[in-house]
Order: sequence, then structure tokens, then C-alpha cells
Amino acid sequence: MAIEEEVPPPKPPSSPSSIDGSSQRKTKPGTKRLFLTLSVLLSFLSGIPFLLKSTEIHRSPLPFAGAISSRQNLSFPCRFHAVFLPSSSSSFSPPQALARSLLQSTSSSSTCSSVTISVTVDSPGGCESTEDGIWKCGARNGIEFSGDVDDDAVDELLDLRIGAAARIYTVVVAVKEEEVRVVVGKHRHAWIVGRVSEEAAVEMVSEIFAKMFMRGGREENKEEEDFMPVGLDGNLVLSLSLLNAGPNDWVYDWEMQKVEKLILAPVVEALAPIANIRTESQVLYHTPKSSISSWDDNLSSYVFSTRDLPFFVNSNEWHLDTSVAVTGRSKVLQFVVYVPSVDECPLLLRLPNGDTSKTNGFISPMWGGVVVWNPPNCSRNSLLTQLTRNMISPEEMQKIFQVFVGQLRLLFGFKSDYSHVVGGRKFNFLPSVRGFTEWELDVLYRHHACSNLISCTSTLESLSKLVQSLPRMIVKDEIGKQVKLSLEAASLAQNNASLGEYDASAASSRKARTLAEDAFFHPSVMSISYSSIEHYFAIYMPFFAPVSLHVLLAAIKEIKRYKKEKAKYLSFVAGQTIAS
Repeated sequence: MAIEEEVPPPKPPSSPSSIDGSSQRKTKPGTKRLFLTLSVLLSFLSGIPFLLKSTEIHRSPLPFAGAISSRQNLSFPCRFHAVFLPSSSSSFSPPQALARSLLQSTSSSSTCSSVTISVTVDSPGGCESTEDGIWKCGARNGIEFSGDVDDDAVDELLDLRIGAAARIYTVVVAVKEEEVRVVVGKHRHAWIVGRVSEEAAVEMVSEIFAKMFMRGGREENKEEEDFMPVGLDGNLVLSLSLLNAGPNDWVYDWEMQKVEKLILAPVVEALAPIANIRTESQVLYHTPKSSISSWDDNLSSYVFSTRDLPFFVNSNEWHLDTSVAVTGRSKVLQFVVYVPSVDECPLLLRLPNGDTSKTNGFISPMWGGVVVWNPPNCSRNSLLTQLTRNMISPEEMQKIFQVFVGQLRLLFGFKSDYSHVVGGRKFNFLPSVRGFTEWELDVLYRHHACSNLISCTSTLESLSKLVQSLPRMIVKDEIGKQVKLSLEAASLAQNNASLGEYDASAASSRKARTLAEDAFFHPSVMSISYSSIEHYFAIYMPFFAPVSLHVLLAAIKEIKRYKKEKAKYLSFVAGQTIAS
């Protein structure tokens, strides 16, 4: 039996590029594969700058360094001048000694950080002064300070003699044989008339300087409070509403155009540097109050007490917030004239001491005020006539809006009346047709400028922290422009403050705060698309990482292969050289 011999399979022919196995090759390796692989890799790498440019976030440069200086170097210089007019039987110390005494007893304030006091002693025997040009020596002969002379005439004469352009607060002490009387004018002047010694005169003058002209009659612990009922954007709307609680009994209307022109226009003009004030008016019907009044036989009227004030405003029936001019950051002050129905007329407000209110009104801080106005014919007999629309008389309108002006003064932190006691002495104040005297407006301007600049700096610092915490946050050129203009307005407010231009400083500070608030609340700042750099990579990595990784690994593998094949070729060339 024949045994078949197993024949091994034939070996494949050797590659022309190899000689002794796979360790050598006699042809130079090609670069086409390497070139194609590297071209694909370079195309991916060249697309990275375009990707970064297409996803670049525009960030306008913001000059936040200037915001820090806005909080510093804010100085309001306050110049005071005291004029002593001694009688022939009295004498005062030299003006230098009086100035030192007044400076020691007059402490500085946050709104009067730089205090300068000058003194003039104009006696019958001569005249001395620490500063020339303020009080003309011998001017005492042209001004009569006796009680028989009208105080308004004295105030106007002092304003004419001293002048208002210099913004100097002046107190004149006229020694006379009569009862001591202290009057604070509606400009920047005050005078003390009567039997007063030098020590008492210095004390009263420093009291007027510190408590009146510097603080506006406020308590020291309340001076730093932000009492400005003004919106963040510098706008203020005075909403005036006439409420007819029972229109079935009687209906009253008013002529607002005359009132706005005669009473409200001067007030709006005086407060213009503080806020952009607009007025609106409306007449509502069927608006009963929420609280319950009771009949008082002694007063023959219905009464409601101060305990009922939180429940007086009926938010369900009083549709007061109907202003179309108010934006989100504006402020609205409501002033309401409440006309009661016949079932609760007349309606009076009883004070805690048992007396009835002279104004028959009250205020709610940061909301507004209410005045209860009882019609002249407040009885059921008036209902027998035919129901017609009645107009509130001009005299009654003037009384009502005088109360509103007093309530507005309270909302801004001042006294509602023009006479109160300070330090045991009664100060008589001359009223102004604008509702605020010049020295009261100065206090408002200074405080408003300080409050606005602090708020502006705080807002810009918050914006700076927000921008730095979000590297991917879009900062438009409009925001950068608003920040720049805000800092320029803040710097202008500081310059005006150093020059004593209180109204200009308040107006500039209001503009600075408004621009800072506009920059912080810009719609692009409130976007929800801002994310961290990790979130940025998490979005694009799923699209580019898989392909990029394969291309990179292919390029590395091809480079290794090319190096290996080239080494084989070089080995072959070296062997051929040795064999020859």
C-alpha cells in the first residue's frame, strides 16, 4: 500500500521590495498615504481658529477702575456767615474769637464735610469782619429787624443785600430791647432779634447752622437714612385721585389744570434736579374705604382713629395704579382726596391725644397721602335736589393741595409745618410758594447727590463682579458706553459739589445713577445663555472629539508606519553598500 507524501503548500512569491523577509526593502517608501493623512489632520487643525472666532464673545472694555474713585473725595463745602449787630449798650468779642467759638460748636456733617465760618461785628462804633465782601459795613442802618416789620420784607432785603449767587448761609443777630425772636427765611438767611447775650447768641447761631442749614431740621440719627421717594431711574409720578365713595349721593369733580399751574408747577420745578416729576389725575366712583367709622355725639360727626389708618385704603376698590407712564423702576406717589358718602359725612380723623386733625389727612411712607374732604352740604337734606356734577371750589382746592404739599414734605423728610421747637426755642419759618425753601432744597440736593453716587458706585461694582465671574458673558458696546457716561456724570457731580453747586451736583448724580442702573439691567446682561468654559467644551466636544480623535490616531499610526518602512529601506541601502 503506497503512502502518499504530504507536500507543503507553495510559498507566496516574495515582494520585490523585500530580500530577507520583512526586515528590509529595496524601494523607497511612498509618501502619498502620509501626505493624505497629514492633510486631513492639518485641515482639522486649521479649522480651530475659525471655530474659536465663530464662537467668540464680544466684551466691550468697561472702565471699572473709575468707579472706586467715585466713592471717595466727595466734599460739599458749606459757607456760613454770622453778623452781630450789637446795640450801643452791648458789646461783642472780636470777630476772630467769635468765628473760633462758632467753628467749635458747629460740627460737620456728611452733606457738609467742609465748613467755613466767617463773622462780622457791625456795631455803632465801628465794623470788623474776618472776610470782606459778604456784609457791607453800615448795612444795619438800611434794615429794620423790629417785630413791626414784615418778615418777608426783611428776608427779601437780606437776600438783596447779601446775594444768592454766593450760596452763603447767613444769620444776623440784632440786639434790641424786646423779646427774643428767631426767624428762618425762605432763602439762605435767618435772624435773631431781642435781648440776647454773646454766649446765647453764639449758641443759637451754631444751632441754626448745624440743625437747620446743614441737616434741614432732622434728627442726627436720621440724617443718613435714604428718605428719597424717587425711582431708581430718577423718575417720579404724582398720581392724584379724587374718590367719590357714594356717587348716588353726590358727585364731585375738580379742575386739575389750574391746580397744576398754580400749585404743583413750582414744586415740580424746585424738585427738578432730584427727579423727573410727572403728574397724573383721575376721578373714581364707588370707592368706599375699608375701615369702619363711628358716630361721635360731641363732635356731631363720624370719626376714625389712627388705629384705623392701616385699613383705610381699600386696595380692592381703589384702582389707583393705572399709570401708563410708569416703568419698572419708576416711583409712584399716590395722593388721594376721599369724598365720603352721606352715610358717614362729615368724617373726621381723631388723633391719639383726642383732638381732631387739622388737615384731616394722613400719609403712608413711600406710598403717598390721603385727605378726607367733606362736602359743604354734608347732610341728607342736600340729597333732595337733583343729582348733578359739582366742582370743588378753587378755595377748597387750594386748601387740599396745600395739605398735599405738606404731605410731600413729610415724605421727603421735612416737617409739614413751618414752626417747631429746636433746643427749647421756637423757630419761625417763612413758607415758600414752591413748598420747599432754598436751604431745604440745598439739604435735599446734597443728600440726594451723596445717596446717588453711593448707589451708582455700588451698582457698577456689582456689574464688575458679575462680568468677571462670567467670562462667557456678552458685554455690548452700549453697556460700555453707559458705564463710561455714568462715570463721567459722577465725576461732574463731584466737581459741582466741590464748587458748591448743589443743584447741578444732584442732577449729575441722578444721571450717573440712572446710567449705572440702565447698564446693570440691560437686557443682554439678563440673558440665560452665559455659561462656564466647561459648559462650552461640553457642547462642542460631542461633535468634534470623535472625528478628531480618529484622524489624530490615523496620523500617528501612518507616521509610525512610514518611519518603519523608511528604516527598512535604509537598512537595505546600507547592506548593498557593504556588499559592493
